[in-house]
Amino acid sequence: MSDRMIADGEKHGAWHWRNSMKTVRFFMFDAKAGAFILLLIMHFRIWTFLLAITTNIIFYILERKGLRFGSAIRAIRVWFIGQKRPATVYTEKRRMKDTGSV
Repeated sequence: MSDRMIADGEKHGAWHWRNSMKTVRFFMFDAKAGAFILLLIMHFRIWTFLLAITTNIIFYILERKGLRFGSAIRAIRVWFIGQKRPATVYTEKRRMKDTGSV
């Protein structure tokens, strides 16, 4: 490789292909958490302001602990629903029938 290509690569080192999987950031937050900021911009009220600030702080704390936005959403879902996830929905399970007494 020429010296010019190496110098350009050192100068613009952030464009490498391995950086294509990095999460999109909106300042220091994940861009997916920015949906609440978009809600704040579209409907500016005190409760949307508090919702946007609270959710961004929660996701920032979770990210500092090692959970990304998608992982944090899954962890919250497991916390609400529980660890056990049946393969079939309760309403689609077959009911027991007693046909021997007919």
